[in-house]
Amino acid sequence: MERLRTALRRAPRVLFEDLTAAADPMPPMGQPGWPVWRPVYGMLLVICATLLTVLRVNELSRTAGGPVPSYVVVLGFCQGVALVAGMFRPVSAWWASTVLMVATVLLGEPGTAQGPLFPWGVIGLALQSGALFLLALRVRPRRAAGALAITVLAMQACTFLATLPHHYLVDRTAPVLIAAALLGAVLRGLRMARTQLVEQEELTAGERARRTLLEERNRIARELHDVVAHHMSVISIQAQVAPHLVENPSDELRENLAGIRRSAVEALTELRHVLGVLRSEDALSHGAGHRPQPTLDRLDELVDTVRATGLAVSTATVGARRPLPPGVELSAFRIVQEALSNAMRHAPGAEVRVETGYAAAGLTVRITNTAPHGSAPVPSTLGHGLLGMRERTAMLGGELATGPTPDGGYEVTAVLPVHGHGPAADPVEDAT
Repeated sequence: MERLRTALRRAPRVLFEDLTAAADPMPPMGQPGWPVWRPVYGMLLVICATLLTVLRVNELSRTAGGPVPSYVVVLGFCQGVALVAGMFRPVSAWWASTVLMVATVLLGEPGTAQGPLFPWGVIGLALQSGALFLLALRVRPRRAAGALAITVLAMQACTFLATLPHHYLVDRTAPVLIAAALLGAVLRGLRMARTQLVEQEELTAGERARRTLLEERNRIARELHDVVAHHMSVISIQAQVAPHLVENPSDELRENLAGIRRSAVEALTELRHVLGVLRSEDALSHGAGHRPQPTLDRLDELVDTVRATGLAVSTATVGARRPLPPGVELSAFRIVQEALSNAMRHAPGAEVRVETGYAAAGLTVRITNTAPHGSAPVPSTLGHGLLGMRERTAMLGGELATGPTPDGGYEVTAVLPVHGHGPAADPVEDAT
């Protein structure tokens, strides 16, 4: 009982806040959906309001009888303006429309041309329903229900404030107002649901991209850990053999080399533990964990495999070919491999060219393909492969450029430095 009394005491204040607070903001024009049609809706609303204003003035003039009074023109014009304003300020427009409807009754002079909906009239009811509809489009259903209740009560009260030969017929006018408010609330609910769906899709796409990024980084880490493990094994063997290459090595030298070997063995053991976590059971079951990581020495083998699928691939080398750090060669091979895979999937029948350029600062890899035969141009986004390319290039401190070519093909260019600046330039340091 106490809760009921508290709710009843708060009801007037809650109702006042609901009917005076600002409505939902209008979606920005740049958003897809109905916002792009807002100018069209506004123009249609102005045309409808103008037509209803003329009809409303004519309706009130017949009711008043004789020449058209000036207040009739003013009231009809103001009601039309209130309807247009409902698109931008629905709360204020609804209040104005309700006050104008009451003023029409109080200032009107009942005559013999009264219809069954007098004092509102068909056009007046349409104007009031339009204001209520625009309000329900922009406020919560509870606020729309409060506005509907006030509208109905105001119309009923007018029958007691004016001397009318006919009583106000609630059963003929209230259903129209209820239908207007209900339609507005339903459309608002659909708009809110669509907005939430778009937001959820954006969140899902973001999570999917994040998961893909982690998978690509996990894959790169597995491959680079193999490279690091190889170097650690070499360090361990060299530290073990070094004392036998020196005549009469000192105890300090033997101790230092033994310490280097112990550190290398411990690091190698830790790397094997990490590899055990990173590698999937399927990869280990197929022996993938024992395969050496590919280098550019296997580039011709990769190209021959792609040619066997029917794709025309040509290669070119610029500069003197020389050995590169394993991380650079591995990344270059994977970038070429992914680019060729994308060409096979998205550009069937195209001609592909693979160029490798050796320079003092590093390696440049460029893969281009022509437009596919009998198909649309290659899309600018080719799935998750480009993400892996970017990760490998960024890991080495390099640069990656991808995009369509003027002839409808696609191009991937990666610049992989050998001696960069900062920790990102050393793949071994990153991997550890």
